[in-house]
Amino acid sequence: MGRYDFRPLRVRETAKALFDTKRNPRLPEWYKIIGDFPPTETLARPVQRAPKPVRTGKKPSRMFQPLPIRYKEDELRTDFFGDHPWELARPRIIVEDSGNDAKNYDWSKGIVQPGKQVDGESVVQRQMYLIKHERLPKAAAYDKARREFYAYRHRQDLLRRIAREEALYVGAYFGAGPLEVGMQLEDKAFEGWKSWAEKRIEDEEAMRSQLMSAPQPPSDTEAVRLAEEESVSEVEEVEEGVVQRSGEGAVQRS
Repeated sequence: MGRYDFRPLRVRETAKALFDTKRNPRLPEWYKIIGDFPPTETLARPVQRAPKPVRTGKKPSRMFQPLPIRYKEDELRTDFFGDHPWELARPRIIVEDSGNDAKNYDWSKGIVQPGKQVDGESVVQRQMYLIKHERLPKAAAYDKARREFYAYRHRQDLLRRIAREEALYVGAYFGAGPLEVGMQLEDKAFEGWKSWAEKRIEDEEAMRSQLMSAPQPPSDTEAVRLAEEESVSEVEEVEEGVVQRSGEGAVQRS
């Protein structure tokens, strides 16, 4: 049958042939229906083209488009995280007990709330409380909430440092910190550069020694001097030859 299988298109003819040869006692129920609505013989799927939109001068209505959702805290978050981008890299705890834990927070008592991790959102909520209830300007409320946040972070660093010193005192061992790792990488890079520089110096010294031991070509002044000496020696040889020949001629005449 080649590349394509045409048997599904000839199913009605096959059923009629089986009925004519008495192999099937009766025609199938779909015989007449397929005769009225035969299957397509086009093997290529037609390209479905979307109808071109009709352009009108009227712009589409924005009635069903969602409205932008904005909160007052969004601007405060933009200011804080713009000044403290590394706060976004800190891991955050987003799990809540009941889903309404924010109702139990009292921002009038400060930035630290029971059951909540102190982060950038704490600064935003504290600043929002100061603006609403204490009637502070935005900049003053931001400075006050930020100072409380810095004090809390400083206290955390002190507690962490004290805990590390106590652990080291009782024999604990900590791996290399970021400063130590940076110094190790710097030392490794310096040693690699040092070995490369020593190799280059050795190669240059070897090349210089080879140049010093090789025969040097004569300079221009020395070449002129050698040429003059050769010309003088040639003139002397010619004069000696002339004198010898003149002496031999005098002997022959006598």
